[in-house]
Amino acid sequence: MTARIALAAARALETLRAHPRHVVLAAFVAGLLAIGLEPGPVILLAVAAAVFAGRAGVAALAAAAVVVGAIGGQARLAALDRTVLPPLFGATVVAEAEMLEQPRPLQHGATVLVTLRALAVEPGAAGGSGAAGGSVGAGEAGGFWPRAGGSALAGEVGAAGGSWPRADGSALAVEAGAAGGSGLAARGQAAAAVVPGAAGERVMVRVRSSTPWPEAATGAVVRLRGRLRALGPFERHYARKGAHAAVTLDAAVATGGRRGGIWRLVDEIRGRAERALAEGLPAAQAALLRGMVLGQDEALDDRTRDEFRDSGLAHILAASGQNVALLLALALPLLTFAGLGLRARLAVALLLIALYVPLAGGGPSIQRAGVMGAATTVAALAGRPSSRWYALLLAAAATLLLNPRASSDPGWQLSFVAVAAIALATPAASALLRRRGAPAALADATAIAFAATLGTAPLLAFHFEQFSAVSLPANVVAAPAIAPVMWLGMLAAAVGQAAPAIALPLNAVNAYLLAFVGAVAHVAAGLPYASVEVVVPGIRGLISLYLAAALLVALLRSGAAPWRLASSGRWTRNGASRPGTASSANATASSEPTSTTR
Repeated sequence: MTARIALAAARALETLRAHPRHVVLAAFVAGLLAIGLEPGPVILLAVAAAVFAGRAGVAALAAAAVVVGAIGGQARLAALDRTVLPPLFGATVVAEAEMLEQPRPLQHGATVLVTLRALAVEPGAAGGSGAAGGSVGAGEAGGFWPRAGGSALAGEVGAAGGSWPRADGSALAVEAGAAGGSGLAARGQAAAAVVPGAAGERVMVRVRSSTPWPEAATGAVVRLRGRLRALGPFERHYARKGAHAAVTLDAAVATGGRRGGIWRLVDEIRGRAERALAEGLPAAQAALLRGMVLGQDEALDDRTRDEFRDSGLAHILAASGQNVALLLALALPLLTFAGLGLRARLAVALLLIALYVPLAGGGPSIQRAGVMGAATTVAALAGRPSSRWYALLLAAAATLLLNPRASSDPGWQLSFVAVAAIALATPAASALLRRRGAPAALADATAIAFAATLGTAPLLAFHFEQFSAVSLPANVVAAPAIAPVMWLGMLAAAVGQAAPAIALPLNAVNAYLLAFVGAVAHVAAGLPYASVEVVVPGIRGLISLYLAAALLVALLRSGAAPWRLASSGRWTRNGASRPGTASSANATASSEPTSTTR
């Protein structure tokens, strides 16, 4: 058996070397993953890539790709980390910002990610005088704090004035039309100048239970006041989203304004889609449908969120490759029915992917799926065969170039591991189930769920210290309803662009499917030991788990049944009487699967 596995590994290496562009792109991704390492390890990685590549020309390109990836990733990271905010930590600030997401509920409050349009230190606040190049204009009569567009932060230009609520109950007044004023002033205090360079920076706003956050959609402009500080130990994940600091909120109000440009169009489309997906549905089902179609889980109650997590169905609440695949599976037949030619259909599909990724939140998983879907579509437009593995590597390179810290995000890791596991384990697992007499549809659904569970379980245990023992059966039972829910939801979001009421019939049908999915999660989560606490002992433990998973996949692909042990203690072949089983498995191992997004 060891010889068979070694032979399969050798054939896999030979196959990879036969695709030099895969090798070079993989080396580039390895370089991007090596940011932060000293030059010595990077050089060793480049040498290893050259040895792995084999041929001299490809070896040189692979080594260079590692170095270029490491240097490029470091440069990108330096650009992302550029900030003027640290000298202001501890100061009370006032800001105008654009909401990048809906508030994410916590046990005692919520968090919101925003992009600053302007920032100023409140006059007299600790650490606020002259910090980061800002200044306090003593002797000024007050005035406006200008927005990026030239209007005022508080009170419109020409208005009689305005006031800003303070934590102590007094008001921070803004006097309209004050001569020579360019700043924000409290009554009886000097005006504070806008902090240069703060516009465009992202901060995380910590909203306490006692501090209301205004009802506003994503993309809305808000004015806020609070204490600027560094991200806390349990807030570091916001750094992966580009946040340079946190604001502990004292007060916030919505201005009624919205961000502009292409993002305004995306926000408007999303808003109409959200209203359409809620048309005629109870609040709980509307929240579930938004989660499945748009990846928005903020409105889900804690009980529903816990049930989907414990049942292993939480992945359907995050926009991922499944969403992109179902979007294309829905759109392409409709475009064909509309009479569009092949190139026109694929071009429209590319536009739909480009629109759907930001609509669904633009997280690491949906970014990966979008790049893979786009790569497959472009390959089809060019009339070239597509490669799932090349698309996966391309997605890794694109997401890491966009944000080199993405690799430390559990969602990014789970997304890529799930795709790789499905590609490697699904064909063999499905074939095994079919040989056992399972219907094709059931065999495929079970094999996909098994492969995804096998690939993601070690990471889930490592990051979250829990494992869903009912994940496999829950996903198999829920599978028949997932695609119809997505398709009906996507159609509702599309027709709802004209008027939300048009989506009512679609939602009426979807209500039954949503009830079924919710019931599966509820029943599965209520089973004994549905969610088991697991502690993985560090990176070594994680590597050990993946080595065991890799061995299991290798056994499946080699045609062996890993759970059948002969009385003599030796592994026995499963289905050995079937001629051609081993050769077909080896052929699968040595060939490149056709690309599909997941």
